[in-house]
Amino acid sequence: MHSLPPSLGPVRLVGVDGHAGSGKSTFAARLARALGGAPVLRLDDIACHDELFAWTERLREQVIEPLAHARTAHYTPYDWHERRFTAPLPLPPAPVILVEGVGAGRRAVRPHLAHLLWMEMPPTQAWARGRERDGAEQREFWAAWVRAERRHFTEDPSRPYADLLVRQVAQGYDILPGPAAEGRDLTHGDGPPAVW
Repeated sequence: MHSLPPSLGPVRLVGVDGHAGSGKSTFAARLARALGGAPVLRLDDIACHDELFAWTERLREQVIEPLAHARTAHYTPYDWHERRFTAPLPLPPAPVILVEGVGAGRRAVRPHLAHLLWMEMPPTQAWARGRERDGAEQREFWAAWVRAERRHFTEDPSRPYADLLVRQVAQGYDILPGPAAEGRDLTHGDGPPAVW
C-alpha cells in the first residue's frame, strides 16, 4: 500500500467497504497492524441514526479537506447508545489511512481513495452475522438498516470499483483482484499477500 501514489494530500486513503456484518472492522484492524499501525477511520463514527448514509458532507468537512491540505483532521465520533456526537478526535496525516465502513467506496469518496477493498460476502450472510453480533436489542435497528443499505448499494454501488476482493477463509483471508483491476496484478508488491 505504501507504494501507491498519495490520493489525498500526502495520504494514501484506502477504503474497506462491504455489507454490514461482513468483517470490515476486523480486517481493517489486521491490515492496519500489517501496515505498521496505520490509522483507521470508522464510518460508524461519521454516520448517525438520522443520517445512516447522508454523512458525506460531514466527512468532507471534518476529514477530507484537512487531510487534502496536509493538516490534522478533527472528527466528532457518534455515540450510538447516547445518540449524540462526542468530543472531536484528531486524525493526523499518515502515509496510509484506512477508512472502514459501509459506503467507504461510494461515489463521493472514491476520487480520494488510493485503493478500494471489498469484503466479499453475500449480504444475507453478512446481515445474519451482524444481527447475531448485535443481539435482540438491535432488532428494530437492523430492520431499518437492511432497507437503507439495500437502497444505498442500489443507487451507489461500491463493489464494481473495488481494486481487491477480500474473502475470509479458515486461515485468514484470500485476496483476489477486484472488478476495477482489469488485468492488473494488485496482489503483489507491498500489497497484501494472496492469503493473509
